[in-house]
Amino acid sequence: MAAYLIRRLWQMVPTLFGVVLLVFLLFKGFGGDPAEILGGLNATAEQVDAIRQQLGLNEPWWVQFGLYLKQIATFDWGKSWATGEAVAELFSNRLPATLTVMVPILVLETLLAIPFALGIAYVRGSLTDRMVLIVTTVALSISFLVYVIVGQYLFAFKLGWFPVQGWSDSLATNLLQYAPLPVLLAVAVSLAPQTRLYRSFFLDEIGQDYVRTARAKGLAEPQIMGRHVMRNAMIPILTNVAVGLPGIFVGSFLIEAFFSIPGLGREVLLAVNRSDYPVIQAFAIYIAFITMLVNLFTDLLYKWVDPRVVLK
Repeated sequence: MAAYLIRRLWQMVPTLFGVVLLVFLLFKGFGGDPAEILGGLNATAEQVDAIRQQLGLNEPWWVQFGLYLKQIATFDWGKSWATGEAVAELFSNRLPATLTVMVPILVLETLLAIPFALGIAYVRGSLTDRMVLIVTTVALSISFLVYVIVGQYLFAFKLGWFPVQGWSDSLATNLLQYAPLPVLLAVAVSLAPQTRLYRSFFLDEIGQDYVRTARAKGLAEPQIMGRHVMRNAMIPILTNVAVGLPGIFVGSFLIEAFFSIPGLGREVLLAVNRSDYPVIQAFAIYIAFITMLVNLFTDLLYKWVDPRVVLK
């Protein structure tokens, strides 16, 4: 296990370097002139040249790339062009709000979808199974914006159960007042596709030979489903959860925008609109690094869930 972990961490180095190089070349070749963006429409040629000199843009590209690598290694991303706030500080200030909303969403949708899908797979082919498939298909065809608008109107404006939008500096206030509505709506949206997907995972396992053998030995159906089918279906379920795991640290652009949550997703959306390159570049490297760590963590979970898995 230790040798595998060291090897995977070492393999992350060239991968991350490739991502850094790609981001640098994309912004260098297609991002436009940062000096002109910072200077604005009314900047003179002398002012633009002074900004270019200050940012080091007059240096050869390999010198600029070296400075870029130094920024990454020291976690010094400079300052946001729009707000003047240090990018590292901006990320650390926005991340708690994102985690407050995204962690409950991932936990609830997973804990609800797995037993629900297992129960539907247990009654496969029945009227209940067909009705659930119809309901989930209809739910999948409804836009997330519809859920947000109806949810805000019904639960916040009409019934007054939650604030329409907003955020505070208190974690308890956010968890009890501001986060429940966006979490509820996000879980409602994700439950339909997750249920259908996990149901297919369980049905694939139900058709395996070991299930027929267990039935031939006289094991009860609930015991087969809970002890054998669910355990063997956990590998693809973990893979699906791992795909969404980086989203915890990224946030949802729509949720944070519609509910005025000062999280990373909303901040990145604003940075794109403002052409705030330091924030966008830092975010691209940040999400790449988080994704690689999540993939490594998921591979280790495979071994824990199923000892038969061999890590190579």
